[in-house]
Amino acid sequence: MWSTIFSLIGALIAMAGVVLVYDARAITSRVFGFGDQNEATLGMKMIGFVFCIIGALIIYFVN
Repeated sequence: MWSTIFSLIGALIAMAGVVLVYDARAITSRVFGFGDQNEATLGMKMIGFVFCIIGALIIYFVN
């Protein structure tokens, strides 16, 4: 039972990472209001990539 719960948590974290990578430009234009949007988009994509890796590792090591 616990492995199923942790697998779902890992899948949700990985899904959040994919959304951050895919919609980084739209999210940064909505949330942040400063001028240099390219650096904010790059940071958002890097955070999303890390979330994807963490979620995948959780799924891999739990099962």
